[in-house]
Amino acid sequence: MRSVTDHTENKFATFTFGKDFQKLPRLFYEGEQQPMNLLATLEVKGERRFGWSRHIFAWKAKHSTLFLGVIILCLVMASYILTRDQQKLLLTPSPFQYSTTTNNEDSPELDFTEIEGDADGFSLPFSWLERINYATPALSTDSKLQLMPRRLPEQEDLVKQEAHIFSVIPRNFLQSVKNHCWYTRYTGTASTDPYKKNAYFIHTKHFQTIFDYLKKVIWKHLQHHGDEHYRLRCLPYFYIIGQPKCGTTDLYNRLRLHPEVSFSIVKEPHWWTRKRFGHLKVHNFHMLKNMRKYNSLEAPVRGSPAGIIQPWNGFHDRYQIEDYLDLFDLAAHQIQSQIANASAEQPIKSNMVIGEASASTMWDNNAWQNFYHRTADGEPPYLIQDFLHAVLPSAKLIVMLRDPVERLYSDYLYFISANKSVEDFHEKVKDSLQIFNGCLMHSSLRSCVYNCTVNSAMPVRLQIGLYAVFLWDWFTVYNPNQFLILRLEEHAADLKKSMHRVFDFLNLGSLTDQQEAAIINNPASNTRRPKDKSLGPMLSKTRKLLKDFYGPFNEKLALLINDDSFLWEK
Repeated sequence: MRSVTDHTENKFATFTFGKDFQKLPRLFYEGEQQPMNLLATLEVKGERRFGWSRHIFAWKAKHSTLFLGVIILCLVMASYILTRDQQKLLLTPSPFQYSTTTNNEDSPELDFTEIEGDADGFSLPFSWLERINYATPALSTDSKLQLMPRRLPEQEDLVKQEAHIFSVIPRNFLQSVKNHCWYTRYTGTASTDPYKKNAYFIHTKHFQTIFDYLKKVIWKHLQHHGDEHYRLRCLPYFYIIGQPKCGTTDLYNRLRLHPEVSFSIVKEPHWWTRKRFGHLKVHNFHMLKNMRKYNSLEAPVRGSPAGIIQPWNGFHDRYQIEDYLDLFDLAAHQIQSQIANASAEQPIKSNMVIGEASASTMWDNNAWQNFYHRTADGEPPYLIQDFLHAVLPSAKLIVMLRDPVERLYSDYLYFISANKSVEDFHEKVKDSLQIFNGCLMHSSLRSCVYNCTVNSAMPVRLQIGLYAVFLWDWFTVYNPNQFLILRLEEHAADLKKSMHRVFDFLNLGSLTDQQEAAIINNPASNTRRPKDKSLGPMLSKTRKLLKDFYGPFNEKLALLINDDSFLWEK
């Protein structure tokens, strides 16, 4: 039975001001315990030394001091303007102040600087994002969109941050089963409820029926050796890591029909990205206001948009790794049954695989600013994939993408519940572009993409469509061969071909014609609601803004994975 003691040894970063501040330079002289300004002091001293001409001297002192102050003020303002212009903040037009015209004849084409990659194609920085000529006549061509390779953390640093995780999950798994599984000693009795303190059970009421069932059957799924009992624990064999509104739910609902595939009890546990961090504190009222505005009123029905923190839903402690492992107990019981049915003639062999489909896994690192130390460049010292790879280095990863322009509009329609319109979407896009560009003026691209404050302030989730940035960071940790990257457009056009690619990627067994038909003919999931369809497509000027913004990222995504279909030019 899980101990109630918190074994984590994480060092949460706290940011508080010291009690002793450095004293400011004294700008006032003091006389007889009363403050006196510099000009008055000059007048008093002048009167004592030059009593015969005190009026003339006072007049000259006033005007001389005023003249000197004006000169200093002008010099300071000039220095400020010139300095800020070097950062493209004042005199240089913003690259996101797009023109709304649809006439492309007067607009320059995108200008890219290609780079020569090395053998694997992943070790050079994103210098191709350094200079972008946006499709509008009077804009800067020196945008700060360069992404440099990140410094990967050492294994001991990861263990120090998440000591309890690494104390629970072994380095090696059972060789007789295909999935990542192992045995751990079970100290409870037949009447023990091991799920009583599970955080998902406590905070997710509509899953209580499943946990009640697991409580009743767990004893018979244990391995019993005399007075000792052992419980099979499992982690996923594969993850559907993203992206939101790209067809991950449809893939999940089809894939779970395969007889060799099982999923977690909760479709999207969001454990790696959110639950393991527990409650998140929001210190900025305006940030909280923006988050409320974006979440609108639909959270109780739809759930919060991925990556948007909702502190008003109540605070809770960190979800432990044991809480996460409990979500795979139904699948673990199936694997345990296969192990139990093994015999001398038929050795233990299980081809069952477990999946997890949190669409936030690929991109959501918003919690890092609350729990990890701040770096000099403002970039997160640890990303989700660092910990996932340290625990499951051989995991298979499935990514579903779609045209980022359409993804953003679908995201808006799905999560915004009140006052939706194409005009409102256009305004939110412009505001988001301005906010993101404002961040780029003083921070790196990676810093802005993973900045929780920036992401929460944007009315629409612009950053999720920067697929190249996220995949670049994932490819620095996992081998690209461990990824299957699908396009929603191709998935919807040819379901049979798409699902066979998934089956082959996961090395699943063959299906009967009836089983395959049930998967292919399963109704599409999570499609656009009728009331959202009635709004029609986005405005042409909005589409142009977004295509100009996402265009250079799509170019390099296609280069990164060597597939021009991810240009979304048609």
